Amino acid sequence: MSRRKADPSLPPITAGGLRIYLRLLAYAKPHWPMFLLGVLGMTLFAAVDTGLAWLVKEFLDGAFVERNEHVLVMVPAGIIVLFAARGIGDYLSVYAPGWVGRHVIKALRTDVFGQYLRLPAAFFDRSGAATLLSRLTYNVELVAEAATTAITCMIRDTLTIFGLLGWLFWLNWRLTLFALTVAPLIIGLMRVTSKLFRRYSQRIQSSMGDVTRVAKEALEGQRLIKVFNAQSQEAALFESVNEHNRSSFMKLITVRAVSNPVVQMIAALGLAAVMYVAIRQVLDKGLSIGEFTSFLTALLLITAPLRRLVGIVGPLQQGIAAGHSVFEILDTATEGEGGERRIGRARGEVEFRNVSFLYSTDKGEVLRDIGFVVKPGETVAIVGRSGSGKSTLVGMLPRFYDATRGQVLLDGVDVREYRLTDLRDQLSLVSQDVMLIDDTVRNNIAFSAPSAPPEAVEAAARAAHVLEFTRDLPEGLDTRVGDRGTLLSGGQRQRVAIARALLKDAPVLILDEATSALDTESERVIQQALDELLRDRTTLVIAHRLSTIENADRILVMEEGRLVESGTHTDLMARGGVYAALHRMQFNV
Repeated sequence: MSRRKADPSLPPITAGGLRIYLRLLAYAKPHWPMFLLGVLGMTLFAAVDTGLAWLVKEFLDGAFVERNEHVLVMVPAGIIVLFAARGIGDYLSVYAPGWVGRHVIKALRTDVFGQYLRLPAAFFDRSGAATLLSRLTYNVELVAEAATTAITCMIRDTLTIFGLLGWLFWLNWRLTLFALTVAPLIIGLMRVTSKLFRRYSQRIQSSMGDVTRVAKEALEGQRLIKVFNAQSQEAALFESVNEHNRSSFMKLITVRAVSNPVVQMIAALGLAAVMYVAIRQVLDKGLSIGEFTSFLTALLLITAPLRRLVGIVGPLQQGIAAGHSVFEILDTATEGEGGERRIGRARGEVEFRNVSFLYSTDKGEVLRDIGFVVKPGETVAIVGRSGSGKSTLVGMLPRFYDATRGQVLLDGVDVREYRLTDLRDQLSLVSQDVMLIDDTVRNNIAFSAPSAPPEAVEAAARAAHVLEFTRDLPEGLDTRVGDRGTLLSGGQRQRVAIARALLKDAPVLILDEATSALDTESERVIQQALDELLRDRTTLVIAHRLSTIENADRILVMEEGRLVESGTHTDLMARGGVYAALHRMQFNV
């Protein structure tokens, strides 16, 4: 299946359950031949029940009324043929929709994961990772359940009911119409339970996100939990969200448990009334014994598919609720392609021209009228107290955020005019929180340039002092680093990140507190690697340790979203302003 992006021609998710369901079925459309094979199986399966009711009539009338000896051969042969057909139909009606369903799940997960990769940074600031993971796994599975398993039941059981109703009308249309008087009650009950299922399904999916979030936080923070003996607190928190999830499920189960007996009781009352009228007709010789038994058989056979149809309302509504949450992701605006201007390799001149930015109107501006120019090859450090807007500021260069007012320029051109991929090709990032994939050291370095030859990867590793520690690892550069690099020390992870940036060889570099969490010895080695990385590059350094940026060409000082000072370390110390106060505070001078 080709990847499907949000399509404006498709019905919007706000238009109701039917339109959401039609949109779900659009994912199954490319596999219509296999689905039709499943429908053929469902039709065959459904026809057998009607055939069984007919066979009962032929047997009773032929054997007991007409005394026809051909019944001895016809009935046993008919039973074998009917159940062979039923087996084939059952197989096709299960296998074919299941095959389609797994393709739907794969396509949906591909689309959702691809959408996650294209969504802007601001989206992830608002959304928890655990909730997004829950949508990718649990919700998508429910969607496929609605798109395939539920529709299999709907088609197969609806065909069965219509086939049996057709036979009932053929036998005695007046009696059949009388039997159908209970139908409005059953339909009304199904509508009520459908609404309840939808409501509780949405609550369950929300609670699953909470369960995933708490579990993820506990697994990732297990060392912190242990050192603070916080196991009981985490267990209590998990118990709370787990209990909420259980109680939400129980409400769904209660509705499901009540609906079936009620439907069966309504059907039983109708059946009792029909039996009274039917027996009266038999006694009055209006029905033969074969017609009566066949009518009764068909009527009883209808109850099973009717019960299954009521039961499928739950999974169907769960799938529609899940589809709403999945399509909400797929319909969220992505970063887009950026502008149309192309760029090969930038000179590296960066300018912030009267830049202001706000996340939301109720919180006010985070940055206010920021303006400065960084010349090609210059190293500029940005310092300030926590919350002063440093990370937000540099995040505008790769367009994680766009300026609310003003412009961010690269080589004199607004970054919004560049193609986004071209713009980001000009940038490398080394941050305090190093992101490593669960792969080898070599592949983590090559993450920035997957097609780089092995010699280039090893050269970058050598320049970043990575080879100094990989020599002692079991498989050298081909040693796996573990989940998020947990098998490496903090300093080793930083060196891998620097090697990755060296391999990319971008003209502009962002260092986001790259050495703030390291010990003195590690910092010394990392600083040597950084000196290699900074050579002939425009560099923006966000620094917490002021000792690491004293040799910067220029230092920018931010306070409450404003640029309040600019100059070299010596100039700013002599000025005795905000920077000098920060320096005294940090060094207790």
